[in-house]
This record gives sequence, C-alpha cells and structure tokens, in this order.
Amino acid sequence: MTDFSGLGGLVDGRVLLPGDPGYTEGSQPVNRRYAGVRPAAVLAAASAADVAAGITWARENGVPVVARGGGHSYAGNSVNTGLVLDLRAIDRVSVDADTGLVTVGGGTRMGALYAALRAHDLAVPLGNSDDVAVGGLTLGGGVAAVSRAFGLTCDSLVETEVVLADGSTVTCDENRAADLFWACRGGGGGNFGVNTSFTFQARPTRPASTCLVLWDWAHAHEVVVALQEAVRAAPDEFAARIGVSRAPGSEPVVSVIGQHLGPASELREFLAPALAVARPSRMDIADRTYWEAKDYLRHESAGGMFAVRTRCTPKPLSDAGVTTMLSAVDKWPGSGNPDGGGVALFTWGGAITRVPVHATAFPHRDTLFLVSMDTSWTAEDGPGVERDNLAWLAALHEDMGEHAGEGSYLNFTDPDLPGWRSAYHGPNHDRLVEVKRRYDPDRVFTFGQAV
Repeated sequence: MTDFSGLGGLVDGRVLLPGDPGYTEGSQPVNRRYAGVRPAAVLAAASAADVAAGITWARENGVPVVARGGGHSYAGNSVNTGLVLDLRAIDRVSVDADTGLVTVGGGTRMGALYAALRAHDLAVPLGNSDDVAVGGLTLGGGVAAVSRAFGLTCDSLVETEVVLADGSTVTCDENRAADLFWACRGGGGGNFGVNTSFTFQARPTRPASTCLVLWDWAHAHEVVVALQEAVRAAPDEFAARIGVSRAPGSEPVVSVIGQHLGPASELREFLAPALAVARPSRMDIADRTYWEAKDYLRHESAGGMFAVRTRCTPKPLSDAGVTTMLSAVDKWPGSGNPDGGGVALFTWGGAITRVPVHATAFPHRDTLFLVSMDTSWTAEDGPGVERDNLAWLAALHEDMGEHAGEGSYLNFTDPDLPGWRSAYHGPNHDRLVEVKRRYDPDRVFTFGQAV
C-alpha cells in the first residue's frame, strides 16, 4: 500500500484517503457507470503549486495521477485508482471589464463563471450545466448554445497555464509554447498536463429568445425533416437541439429546444416549416434576456449510468437516415432511468466552420449536425439491462454510419468507440502525438483513449 503521508507535507491542500471527509466529493464520477473506480488518495489542491507537487510526487512514486474538475467525463476519465488531483478549490474568477479578458482557475465550474460574467454583462460560449468545470469543456472544444454565433469555448481562449509532467509550469498562447496552446484548443483534457488557469476573450451579450416545442410521435419523420431544413436555412444567431427520445413507460417524443440571438418573432419564422407539418403538443417561444435564456437552457439530468456515441454530418440526414434513427428509438430496450434513450441533432456550423481545421486541435469544423446517440440505466437495473442498452447503442451507431461520418465529439467520450483516434481527432491526430511526445514523453498522463 502506498504511503501518502509524505505528499501531505509538500502541499497546502489536503490529502484525503478513503473514509476521510471530502474524499467522495473529490473523486466521485458523475457517470455512475464508473462508481466502482476508487482512487487510493485525493489531493484537494489549493493552488497550482499543489498541483505541481502532486504530479511530481506521483511520478517519483510510480502512482497514476489524474486531474478532476467537475468529474463529468462521460468515460470516467476524471478518476483513477491512484491519485486524483481535485481542482475544485482553484476557482478564482477575474474579469477585466475594459478589455473583456476573463481569467479563471482550472477547477472553476460554470455556475460561478456565469455569475461573474453576468455582473459585467459579458458572454463566453460555455456549457449549459452549472456543475461542469471549465477545464474539460474547453480542452475538448466546448460547444455552447451560442457557438454558431460566437464560436467554440476553445475559440475564445487566449491563454492557459499548464503544469507539465515534470512538475514545471508553462503559460502558453499564440506566441508562447504555441504548439501546446494549439493542442489545448480541442485536443482533449488529461493528455498534455493539468491546466490550472484559463483566460478567455469575452464579448457583450445580446438579447435573445428561446423555444421549446414538442410533437407527438406520429408526426416524427416529417417534423424532423422540416426541422433540419429550418436550421440549415436559419442565420448563425439561431441554434437548436432536435431530439427524438423515449423515457421508461412513455411514448417517444420529438422535441426542439433552442436559442436565437434575436426576437421571438424571428424565431417563430425559422420554425414555421416544422410548425406547419403538425400541431405541437407543447410550444413555448418567448423573448428573453441573454441570462434568462441561459437559465432556460440549463441541462438537468436524473444521473445514474449512461453512455453516448456521436457522429458528424455536414448536411441534414436523408429520409433514410431519419427512418433509421426513429426506428432505433422505437426499439430502445428500456431501463429504470428517467433519462431514457434517444438521439439528438445538435446544430453546429456558423462561426465554428469559419476557423480552419488545422488552426486548432478541434477537427470537426465542417459539421452541421452532431448526431448524439445516448442511453441510460441504473444500478438497480442489473447487468442484463446494461448489456442490452450498450448493445442497442452500438448497433445504432453502426447503422447511422450509412448516413453520417465517423467524426465523434471528444467531450461526449465513449470508452468503447472503435477507431477513436481518427473519430475524435481527424486530420489533427498526428500533430497531437508530436505535442504529447514533447511535453509528456513518459506518458505520466494516460488513460484508455489518451493521445
């Protein structure tokens, strides 16, 4: 058994062992599929210096080390059986209202960052959960409800501080350690070091409107086709999530939830083709402030266990693709998780596409729709239900390969994804390997799908 007492004398934070207060909160993965992974210790880091000390100690003692911000890695990559660096206390937020530069600690979560931005009425494209931390979001690219207008989270990044595998710290931007900065914009968290600080260029907010519209399943095919075309024709200011899903004990449903940086009257015009197909069972389209819209779109989940696979497409799905998607939802095997299973088409494009594919590590610049396929279950469901749900997801992913490309969104990580190197990183994979060799030649930072 490793003796962690020596680490405690090197840091200002606390070293937590199983059973200690705060141990579970600092190491528990959000995806309960990985609840059985228990670290030997958690370092509740108080500063970047603590992170450096933790990495150095772990390397010298042969202990696996991983950083954890919000714990939201879909594949459980923010926890291991060695040492977890809990970054939650590294969460200071500083806003320069004159320049719009926002500097945040590596463990900062969306709720705190949004609150600081709201005080100055400034916007950065961020996630829609208050508990997600800034590190994982940014390093994997970061797609927000306003990304068609404002770009990815990583596109707003202008500087980041990284603690490297040798315990040294480097500040990188377009001119300093530019190759590492390139990799930090979409190359994925946990690969090259531990990012303890991020600086973003914010911009003024804009008035908004939102929509939440539901249709009965009988009209699913026609509505999905119409919604895809409506989004393709809409300006960059409008983005939406088109969903087809099924919850336990309920009929499947078609939905669209979205945001427009403009008035609700325009939003109604964008949706008019779909509204003409069939009468919605629910419709909420309204003007909102930027911050009201952010709150309206906040993601809520029942939790439990889940898995996600994604594909990218530069155009709307064909009729055959829509049929394949709907047929799969009809056949969802079921579970006890209220989140159920289904497919969502996240609208990308716009400002995302105007950044060259090799300008950052994020490769999916030509994507119009991210096809996100997901399923969920609970610990009480038993291994048979888990097996059936994962088999359903794998079959759906394979079947959708006839209608969408292999590209997969790194932040919706799937540990079972075949061909993940090209799916996640596309034409940027080889350069990421070069960056990895330069900054972490001994692979101190590693996991199942690490570069």
